[in-house]
Amino acid sequence: MKGKINTPIENVSINTEVIAQYAGTVAMECFGIVGMAAVSVKDGFVKLLRKETLTHGINVKFENDVLKLDFHVIVAYGVSIQAVTENLISNVKYKVEEFTGLKIECINIYIEGVRVID
Repeated sequence: MKGKINTPIENVSINTEVIAQYAGTVAMECFGIVGMAAVSVKDGFVKLLRKETLTHGINVKFENDVLKLDFHVIVAYGVSIQAVTENLISNVKYKVEEFTGLKIECINIYIEGVRVID
């Protein structure tokens, strides 16, 4: 499914993969985020994703002209999860809405793990 922006002159379609890639890049800039996570349905293991595969940890849905984003993240050990998630939500909401011109209805964050970073 693609996000659509309709103007009097043109129609623009944005692939959800593009939105996921941009949102993942913004998320990685947030304090306390170690990376995106991929959860194996088969065995329940969580894997830290490389930068090239960030989109596997993000689910983008476009319904009724609004976006819904799901993030599966790994956070740094010792940081406040509440502070990290509030920072992630505010940064992603602002930057993705500015980038796409689409409104974000909700952002769901799933903490899949904690990592000690050096």
